[in-house]
Formats: sequence, C-alpha cells, structure tokens
Amino acid sequence: MTTDKETFQGVDKPMYIVEEERLRANLSLIKRVACEAEVEVILAFKAFALWKTFPIFREYIGATTASSLYEARLSYEEFGSMAHTYSPAYTESEIDEISRMSSHLTFNSLSQYERFAQRVKQENPQASIGLRVNPEYSEVETLLYNPCAPGTRFGVSAAQLSAQLPPLVEGFHCHCHCESGADVFERTLVHIEEKFARWFPQLKWINFGGGHLMTRADYDVPHLINILREFRRRYPWLHVILEPGSAFAWQTGPLVSHVVDIVEDNGIRTAILDVSFTCHMPDCLEMPYMPVVRGARIAEPGSSLEKEKPAKWHYRLGGNSCLSGDFLDGWDFNHELKVGERIIFEDMIHYTTVKTCMFNGIGHPALAMLHGDGKLELLRTFGYEDYRNRMD
Repeated sequence: MTTDKETFQGVDKPMYIVEEERLRANLSLIKRVACEAEVEVILAFKAFALWKTFPIFREYIGATTASSLYEARLSYEEFGSMAHTYSPAYTESEIDEISRMSSHLTFNSLSQYERFAQRVKQENPQASIGLRVNPEYSEVETLLYNPCAPGTRFGVSAAQLSAQLPPLVEGFHCHCHCESGADVFERTLVHIEEKFARWFPQLKWINFGGGHLMTRADYDVPHLINILREFRRRYPWLHVILEPGSAFAWQTGPLVSHVVDIVEDNGIRTAILDVSFTCHMPDCLEMPYMPVVRGARIAEPGSSLEKEKPAKWHYRLGGNSCLSGDFLDGWDFNHELKVGERIIFEDMIHYTTVKTCMFNGIGHPALAMLHGDGKLELLRTFGYEDYRNRMD
C-alpha cells in the first residue's frame, strides 16, 4: 500500500514505521563522521535491532556491537559480521559461543577476565580482548541511565589496575554518555585521559561507547570530528571506535496508534489508545519523558481545558493494558478527539522497538518501512502465537 507520511492515511492498526529517507540521512552523517575523523562507528543493537533493515546499514557501516549471546548471533547471522561484544557478566554456558561470533570481546571486571579470557582465545584466537573502564565521571543526569554513578556495577576503576595490564588485554571500552553532545564528550575525555592514558601505550584500540547523539539537529558535528582528530593525533596507534545506538535511528519514524475510547473522571479527560506505554513505549514511564505527538502540544504542568483557550482540548493519553499507571498527562489538541482518530507518536524507533513486550497479552504493533515513493512495506506482524510461544 501507499500512504502519506504526514497523516499515514490507511494505517488502521498500531504500527512502528521506519522512514527510509530519514534512516539513510542519519547513516550518511554517521559515515561522514567516521571518514573525516578516521574512526569506526558501529551500531549498538541495544537501541536498534530491526534486522530487515540491515541491508541498508551495510551500505554505510561494517560492524555492530552486542551485549548478549542473542545480539552476537544477530550480528553474525543477519548483519554478516562478527560482533564487538561487551556484557556485564558472561556465563559458563554462553561464553564459548559468544567468543566464536565476536571480533572484539570486552570484560566488565578483572574477575571475569581471569575466569574466561583463556577460553575466549581457545575458541577464537583472533578475538581482541578488552576491559571496560570506569572514569568515575559522567554528566548523565537521569540516575537510571548513569553508568558511572557511585556503586556502579560497570567497569574497572584506575585504582584497580596494575602498571602492567593483564597479558591478553588489547583495548579499553568506556561508556558514560546518554544522548549527549560533543561538548559533553570533550569534558568527559579529559577525565578518561587523566585516569587511563598511562595505559594507552599498551593498547591497540579504545571504544568510547554510545550516547553520542551526532544525528540530533543541534549536535555540533564538526566539533566532534575535531575532538576525535585531536585524540588520534595524540595517540596515533589507537584504533578509535564509537558505538551509538540512538544516533542511527534518531527521528527515523513514529508509532501510529488510534483512539479507541474517551473517558472522564474528576474533570480529567483520557483518550484510551490501542497501544500501551508500558508495553510499547516503556522509556516514557522509565525515564520518564514526554513524547511529541503530531498535531498536539505538550501541556504545561497543571494545565487543563478550563485554563486554556476554548479551542484547546486537553487529554491524558492512556494505554490499553490493565496497569493503572499506563498513561501520560498530557497534551493539548486544537480539536476534540474522536474514536478512530490516529494519534502519531514521533521518534519511536530507537530503544522503543527493542524494549517492547506483550504484558497483559496486548497485541504488538506491526513493523513497517516507508520508502521514498510513499510505498509502505510491511516487515512483520504479530499475533496470538507470538504471545503464546513466549510461555512455551
């Protein structure tokens, strides 16, 4: 079918829609950064893993990063390359298989290194082994996403390292950003070098992790390129890797939903949808954040129909699960919502599509790609068997 990308006319069921033109624009910018800074930028599956889009990705990048056995398999089997793998904890039952599918394998702790490093080399002599390090500095304000908060379970501090690194270690992995700008990376890099530059001569590569939101409209891309160039000038032997997730799929498409009922209690009007925040947009409740709804304005705290101009209609939007807190408040529309009307949540591809669930047996939105000619390609639909098989 064909549809209009402004209204998504004809989309009558819940659907995540990846817009190919926007995706390619992001990929082009990321490839530019990699080429001009002479670094490697790879896709982090924890933010985006829609494998039917991988043929497009392979036109721009050559590798991905995994944090689990299944992500490593996805890289190896569907992306067609060995993964850059990091996990907070590898297990006896999975380490051998992960090793065979990983070009780089990073340990979270010295104890994990001591337990598994030799096995990794036995299974895959070509695998390059790294350690995750903790610079003890991060500007991530939301504690849920701050990997360097006191008591963190992520990484080895400088005080835990000896002058000579463990014999198989060839790289450092350092992740301490979340949707951050180049200025944040610049300040963070000062701490990374202060803490760990003494070991750089012993390394072959350094991975600066994710959270570099280089495709955001206000991101200072030239500054990022200059920071990376200057770092490479100081340490020319180090292969530099960045592994953003959100940056690849940032602003690449919406979740299309529909109003199924309007209810009111104590003067609060709620439009109930055929999607769920807890099932299909979990970061809205976890982070939390207010998503942009096309054609609506996020209301100021405490605003209501009575406080706004008569032409404004204020609504909570409620999910269709039985969780009491499955709603967000609120949005101002310029018209009264009607049952059957489409509600379009902007920027719902990164992280959202990898974190969805079927709690309460709620039907899962379909996955689709919108091509430049307006053709809507259905990539996957979900049914009862998908829910049932999770319980087998």
